[in-house]
Amino acid sequence: MREPVNRTILLIDVERFSRRDDVVQAVLRRTFNKIVDQTLEAAGVEANQQYREDRGDGLIALLSGDVAKTAILRSLLTTTPELLHEHNLLASESAQMRMRIVLAAGEVAHDPHAGTTGGLVGHDLNQACRLLDADVLRSALAERGDEHCVLAVSAPVYEGVVRHGHRGVRPELFRRADVTVKDGVLAAWIHQGTAPDRGPEAAGTTRSTEAPAVLPVPADADPPAAAPAEPAAVAPVTTPAAAPAPQQPSAGPVFHFHGGAPVIHGSLVGGDQHGVSGGQVTGDVVLGGTRAEDGPSDGSRS
Repeated sequence: MREPVNRTILLIDVERFSRRDDVVQAVLRRTFNKIVDQTLEAAGVEANQQYREDRGDGLIALLSGDVAKTAILRSLLTTTPELLHEHNLLASESAQMRMRIVLAAGEVAHDPHAGTTGGLVGHDLNQACRLLDADVLRSALAERGDEHCVLAVSAPVYEGVVRHGHRGVRPELFRRADVTVKDGVLAAWIHQGTAPDRGPEAAGTTRSTEAPAVLPVPADADPPAAAPAEPAAVAPVTTPAAAPAPQQPSAGPVFHFHGGAPVIHGSLVGGDQHGVSGGQVTGDVVLGGTRAEDGPSDGSRS
């Protein structure tokens, strides 16, 4: 057996593959391998940086440590779903294809035997295979609706890569799922997709059980669209009490002068006065100054 080396472990399985007939399985396998080729190519993985084992309804791919896991994650999160969408858009119902994907890392040794293929040995590889076959991952894919794949990463990949938020890798879109296996509990992190209604579980937090406060709406209330438009941002205009709107008089006041010519210099009215509007004023009228015979007080005559 060769010495174990650290490898990035990529596992992919096609959902409900064994339920198809032989002809459909052959078509799915060709499409599946083409999608894997394009996914790894988009991640920059060269032919000499990968080792693949065909598993019939899926594959095991061991990738060199020289390949950045961030590049693989970005390709699995973008290229793979796009290629699956293009296939399923044109494929018949019997040829629809959805995938479960696991990305892990660990020590793997190769112990080939003459005349046979395979021979991979390693605890980390065994644990990754258990993640791929876990009920929680199968259920996650079944709940995805129109989404075509689900991705889970092992704890070392999450801790070493995902949680740091590298470009194109959003840790808040992964939630933790504990997988019970025969020798204990295995931690995994499942990508939640981009659906906005997935709530705080996408970031690995617990949803609060307290319901938000909602005001009751009467049963006979009109729908919002039927309510008249009312600009709420416009402040009401108030008229100051000290400055009421002036009233329009029906006619201007009438003054009757008797006894002499009025002299107007200011605002003082002297002499006898009777009435204000519609009445009469008798005597000399001087407004804000002296009478004419006294001369102007400010050097100018009105």
